[in-house]
Amino acid sequence: MSPKLTSPSAVAAMLVAMMATPAAAAADYVQAPGSSLVFATKYDGEVFTGRFGDFSTKLSFDPANLDAARLDVTIRLAGTATGNDDRDSTLAGSDFFDVAKFAQARYVAERFRALGGDEYAADGTLTLRGVSKPVTLTFTWTPGSPATLAGRASVKRLEFGVGGGDWADTGAIPDEVAISTRVFLRPAR
Repeated sequence: MSPKLTSPSAVAAMLVAMMATPAAAAADYVQAPGSSLVFATKYDGEVFTGRFGDFSTKLSFDPANLDAARLDVTIRLAGTATGNDDRDSTLAGSDFFDVAKFAQARYVAERFRALGGDEYAADGTLTLRGVSKPVTLTFTWTPGSPATLAGRASVKRLEFGVGGGDWADTGAIPDEVAISTRVFLRPAR
């Protein structure tokens, strides 16, 4: 026989028990094969794209519990490819990514917002070339097997010292670089 909630003390005891129940944790995911992370910009008015060949994503995410969400992406900068060998070696050099000194970049987000429907924003910090700056990733979330995070962001390259020296001219290369990603995710084990 279940107890009746007729007395104030019984109601108070039930409320205390409910509040003591821990909040649901977000589901944990890791990157699955087939994921991509690309950028697009211009050089002398010509659009070109590049692909980061090696990156790793860890995500804790539940649309019903955004307070527990966390995104952690590590990007290996060596091997970034644009389809042009000269440009690729220039990007790896000290004026751009300086991969000999800064082998990887990292993006970490711990603040998430619902934008409506299946769209969200992750407010995080990008660390590139030893500089950390806020970057917002807007993305759509598609649950499933695998789950899919498809996102986009804009990064001001000069804030990170990317394309310094003679390359700082925004007439040749714009300051803003468009980033897009499509990450397939499977449950972490």
